Amino acid sequence: MKILIIEDNEKVARLIDEGLSKAGYDTTVAYDGARGEQLALKGGFDLIITDIILPKKDGLEVCKNIKAAQPFTPVIMLTALGTTDEKIEGFDAGADDYMAKPFEFRELKARVKAHLKKNKHSNQNEPASELRYADIIMNLNTREVFRQEKPIELTPKEFNLLKFMLENPERVLPRDLIAQKVWDTHFDTGTNFIDVYINYLRKKIDKQFGEKLIHTKTGIGFILKK
Repeated sequence: MKILIIEDNEKVARLIDEGLSKAGYDTTVAYDGARGEQLALKGGFDLIITDIILPKKDGLEVCKNIKAAQPFTPVIMLTALGTTDEKIEGFDAGADDYMAKPFEFRELKARVKAHLKKNKHSNQNEPASELRYADIIMNLNTREVFRQEKPIELTPKEFNLLKFMLENPERVLPRDLIAQKVWDTHFDTGTNFIDVYINYLRKKIDKQFGEKLIHTKTGIGFILKK
């Protein structure tokens, strides 16, 4: 498995590079955003790890450009910024996971392994091309979403969150389960990014329509139901 590391801090880059190499991965390091994006867009990488604050090109822009060209390549973001707003900004850029510095290498390695396993499994199994519930239609091939035949524009994480709810209609989904399945991480009770994304979805999926489909189960989680 080939992994690209985009990190301008040489000490951190060396730590990740050496650790993943010892774990059996084929690693490449780029020390600025422009070079990292150039390497990533050439293709051939199974996963990308990138810092947010980078010289020459911001990591958020790099992530957006990578995801636009290679939507199924997992991207893990590393950053010293750990607030809810910063996490949301990273996820909106298309990041699949987010780790705040300082971090334990073994946790990063575990997340790398999980994302690679998930991506390999997804590529081996032909998914259904469409998900439907009530008057919502989600096309998984084109990544288009419609309600009452009206197009709904969603960010990558909003799309993945709605996809998970469409895959589990009329089932209460706890926050920790959503964090695990949509963000591949454990729910951090110190942040409320899941509630923020649910509110984003409500504004786009429910606000302009008569029937509300996304409901809150106080103290438990959320449910998609008529």
